[in-house]
Amino acid sequence: MKLMIVDDSNIIRRKIERSTEVDGLEVVATATNGVDALEQFPQVRPDIVTMDLTMPEMGGIECVERMVEMDPNVIILVISALSDKATAIEALKKGANGFLCKPFTEDELNRAFRELLEEKNYG
Repeated sequence: MKLMIVDDSNIIRRKIERSTEVDGLEVVATATNGVDALEQFPQVRPDIVTMDLTMPEMGGIECVERMVEMDPNVIILVISALSDKATAIEALKKGANGFLCKPFTEDELNRAFRELLEEKNYG
């Protein structure tokens, strides 16, 4: 399973890379904003994407919407410091599959990955 990490914070991108403990999940790309993510998306074809919401150039909600248009099967986990439920709900309406609030622990991240992958596999 291929993972793309989209976040404007280098610290968060590294934390997600280091924290990923799900068997078979490999980081294939990282992006600092939605524009960068959409440029890489067709080449790397990730199965799962972690998506920040607040980024320069293009935010996460628009990026979620565009990724789902390109690949309706992509799994998107929104990871955001915004504890604003309305924003999270908007991202889910646009096609995101789950939401995790920053700050998060390694266990919370891996639990979210496992739950989303199980949902995909067993629907």
